[in-house]
Order: sequence, then C-alpha cells, then structure tokens
Amino acid sequence: MLVSVIVPSFNRKEFLEEAVASVLSQSFQDFEIIIVDDGSAPDQQPKLENQKVKIFYRPHQGVAAARNFGVAVSSGKYLTFLDSDDLWVKSKLEKQLGFVLDKPQFKICYTDEKWQRNGQHLNQMKKHQKYGGWIFDKCLPLCLISCSSVLMERELFETVGGFDEGLPVCEDYDLWLRIARQHPIGFIDEPLIVKRGGHPDQLSKKYWGMDRFRVRVLEKLLRLKLETGQRNSVLTELKKKYAILAAGAWKRKRFFPWLYYQAKGLSHGREG
Repeated sequence: MLVSVIVPSFNRKEFLEEAVASVLSQSFQDFEIIIVDDGSAPDQQPKLENQKVKIFYRPHQGVAAARNFGVAVSSGKYLTFLDSDDLWVKSKLEKQLGFVLDKPQFKICYTDEKWQRNGQHLNQMKKHQKYGGWIFDKCLPLCLISCSSVLMERELFETVGGFDEGLPVCEDYDLWLRIARQHPIGFIDEPLIVKRGGHPDQLSKKYWGMDRFRVRVLEKLLRLKLETGQRNSVLTELKKKYAILAAGAWKRKRFFPWLYYQAKGLSHGREG
C-alpha cells in the first residue's frame, strides 16, 4: 500500500460518508483508508463497507490523538489526512504523488483549496495566500496549511513526533511549524480539496480566542533549537498575538487575562 488516508471522525456520519466517497473516487487507487471514530454516539458511528476501508472505534480523546492512532495502525509509505467535513478533488492523490516523485527535495506538500460555507462558495482573504518552499515565517501568523491538503512521507511524520495530543485545537498549526523550521514544503497551486464550513460543531467555533492556542505553540517552539532569524520571527509574532489577546480581554472586561497577556508581551519584548 503506497498511501494511507487517515480520517478522524466525531459525530459526523453524513459528512464522513461523503468525504470517504471523494477518496474512493480518486484517479489514483493504491491507498488504504483508516477511519478513527473518536467516541461518536452509536447512531453517528460509521458503518462503511469497502475493502479499502478500515474502521477503528475509540473513546473520545481528541483529533490529534485520533490522527496519531490512525498513523500507528496504517502501513503506507505516504500519509495523507482528511477531515471528515472536507472533500478531495478526483485528481488530488495523483497530482500530489507526481509532485513528490518529481521533486524529491520535498518530503511534504500541500495544495490550494476551495471554501464552502453552508453550500455556498466563499472567497479567501489575502492573509490566506499559500506559499511553497522555506515557509516557516509564512506559517507563523495563522494555520496556512489545511490538514486535508497534505501528503507527506511517513518517515518525516515519525521523525518530528506527530501531532501534539496536549493541544485541543491548533495541533496542525503546531506540526506544520515544527516541520517548516527544518524542511521546505512543496505547494501545488491548484484547489484539490474542498473545505466545508458553517456547521456548528467545527472545532474553530468551540473555543474563544484561538490565538491562545497559537501562543502555546509559539512558546513551545522557543524551547526548540531555532536559527536566530526563526527565533526573532517567533518572538515578533508572539508579541503581536499577546497584544491581540490583551485587547480582546480588555474589551470583554476580563482583567486578569488582560494583565497576563500584557505582562507576557512585556517579557518577550525584552527577550527579543
């Protein structure tokens, strides 16, 4: 098996069936699909029957743990990930494999994407522009790379340590930054996935102040070995995020968080 497709799912049976169908219809067919049901209610558990599909049922532990488990029980040389509410364009795997085989300097690549909200096309903003190559600095402000668009070598995933299971969200942002600090990332400038949003159970809607989790990721990065330029870029981005979080806390009259992020900003400002 050349490619393993890891699909975590939690109470998304209808979305999941459509997502898996988009994989089964790929023009490239040497793959296995590993569905990790992360503690769904009985009526939401997948019952898909296909020789390419393996389903594992586990207690709810979060998306990072589900993906890591999926990788552990998979066998492909290359790993891909598909969120249960996203879709793949038919040529996605074929084009990505062609890319990495033609450009062996890239151990990981990702693609552009289409956005839908409640079934309607949604334009991306300028800040969501994609880049390829040595893109560590470009990945700092927000999660530039969609998990569903990635294809990577298993060896790379295992070397960097997989997803951080201590992060309830932004676990993908964390992984791409850990990779981008040491490796170039290939980019296919073609929308080969469809991201579907607008439903109430999206993780990005579950937690207020997503920058709180990005701050945790950036602070963790500072404990790793970074080049001087990378370290300075992380400190600059941290200072921006502390300011954003402090302003948000003040606006909501959350004075202890405001004081905390103000102090953090001053501390890291001195370090930079």
